[in-house]
Amino acid sequence: MTTQSQTADILEQLPEALSYAQSRGADQAEVMASNDKGFSVTARLGEVETCEYHNQRSLAVTVYRGKAKGSASTNDIKPEAIFKTIDAALNIASFTAEDDCSGLADAALMAKEYPHLEMDHPWDMDAERGLETAITCEAVARDHRDIVNSEGASISSIRSHIAYANSHGFLGDYFSTRHSLSCSVVAADEHGMQRDYWYSLNRQGELLDSPEFVGEKARERSLRRLAARSLKTCQVPVLFEPNIARSIVGHFLSAISGAAIYRNASFLTDSLDKKIFPEWLCIQEDPHVMAGLASTPFDNEGVQTHARNLVESGVLMGYLLSSYSARKLNMQTTGNAGGTHNIFVNNTGQDFPALLKELNTGLLVTELIGHGINNVTGDYSRGASGFWVENGQIQYPVQEITIAGQLQEMFENIVAVGTDIDTNGSVQCGSILIDNMMVAGE
Repeated sequence: MTTQSQTADILEQLPEALSYAQSRGADQAEVMASNDKGFSVTARLGEVETCEYHNQRSLAVTVYRGKAKGSASTNDIKPEAIFKTIDAALNIASFTAEDDCSGLADAALMAKEYPHLEMDHPWDMDAERGLETAITCEAVARDHRDIVNSEGASISSIRSHIAYANSHGFLGDYFSTRHSLSCSVVAADEHGMQRDYWYSLNRQGELLDSPEFVGEKARERSLRRLAARSLKTCQVPVLFEPNIARSIVGHFLSAISGAAIYRNASFLTDSLDKKIFPEWLCIQEDPHVMAGLASTPFDNEGVQTHARNLVESGVLMGYLLSSYSARKLNMQTTGNAGGTHNIFVNNTGQDFPALLKELNTGLLVTELIGHGINNVTGDYSRGASGFWVENGQIQYPVQEITIAGQLQEMFENIVAVGTDIDTNGSVQCGSILIDNMMVAGE
């Protein structure tokens, strides 16, 4: 893992880099360095398929000459390499046009004091034992006569060190860990082959689901898809299971990103303070969740992060802004340079069986295929597979269908969000039930 001397080297080099940039004519400058260390292994059919050790360093520099910007990056963090990278960024800035909205985030917004978020949990696991764990996981997944092949089981453990500094005098850093276990297998019968997977992701390796559990889930999810059929084209309610439901939330987040808004490339342009979702629905962003998968004490510009409601009683309360997109919109950055941080969607109290009953007759979606999303118009069309449901009971698996709608209408037609929350990601929500979508099949 990263040593104390390596940490000290990075933290000492950033101020030196900034000083060099200013001595060479930069009016403002910022530097972000990262160091990822760890391993990932994959077992397939009971044997080693891949074993990789990671030790990746990178450093990115951005300089401003007036309002002209130049950026460059390097994987070599020796001082001479850093200075050459800064010179390259300055050279680029000498050829770029000035932009009144460019520059560092405002100095007053820097995270002068920030919380310790308990994101650093090194795992007592090495590649050899990781391989044994992956083999166990895959063996459980393959333990059925109808499981005929495997795409393997993988385990990874990465520890990252992030450090950022700018010419406002800000210097901050933090460590974080990310551990995962996944498995994917192929089932077959006289109707053909089907594959599915399962996985577990956590800051703490000890809190991952057991290899037996992940293997069982991968096996069960593959077997239940056998004998899938298509559907007649129909218009019905659609229930998205949790790991798929987060993609619906993801389309909303993309639509309220500052870059999409100031470019008029979003169907939610000019939607601030307007009702987008049902009145009961709230979406919160909280960067300061202890050990959260998307927690961060400051964003990629050193801006202090804070919790807020993106949607309150169905109403859009704010966009996702960096300092640049905020200036383009005559607003203030929301601390989202680099993305969102721990998104939570409230639920309506039903567990999964209760949601199936509320669905009554319609489609349960367990996989989406393709990227048929138009962020400008909100048009939505994606290939899908899942299960046909009648009278609140799953009847049979379905495939080779397309679900279509308009995202604005889909948001308005959300009738329930379940308590079956998927915690394996930065967006945490339960199953989402949407009334009245087009399902195209035969």
